[in-house]
Amino acid sequence: MQGQELEYAGFWIRTWAAIIDSILLMLITFPLLVSIYGWAYFDSDQTGFIAGSADFLISWILPAIAVITFWIYRQATPGKLAISAKIVDAASGNVPSTGQLVGRYLSYFVSALPLGLGILWVAFDRRKQGWHDKLSGTVVIRQTRRGPETVKFGQA
Repeated sequence: MQGQELEYAGFWIRTWAAIIDSILLMLITFPLLVSIYGWAYFDSDQTGFIAGSADFLISWILPAIAVITFWIYRQATPGKLAISAKIVDAASGNVPSTGQLVGRYLSYFVSALPLGLGILWVAFDRRKQGWHDKLSGTVVIRQTRRGPETVKFGQA
């Protein structure tokens, strides 16, 4: 994105990215969980918070590995890629370190715990950083002009 105008990705556009990621994750995890546990998986009276080791691996470990892997290799999840956003180091604008990205993932739990306040913080922060961004030293940016180049008739 060098040489292009950038902006911080705000709350609503990041919400859309999270919705896209959640849908994709559900399309992968739900069929796996139903094939292992059956429809009783969705009855917490029968399964509890974690239905078993496969549930823990599919619902907690697999998403963590997938998200962090996307962040390491693409600087974004599929949802962020769909909105033309990427995660960068807040100080330099360069690719964040693996440690920053793992810390960012773990910081989501801190951001979500107080009624999601750390995630809602994106809406009010000058640099559009949630607590997970602040704790890991990252920001989410996107191109200011995302559409196709406008070419006037008769120009090459």
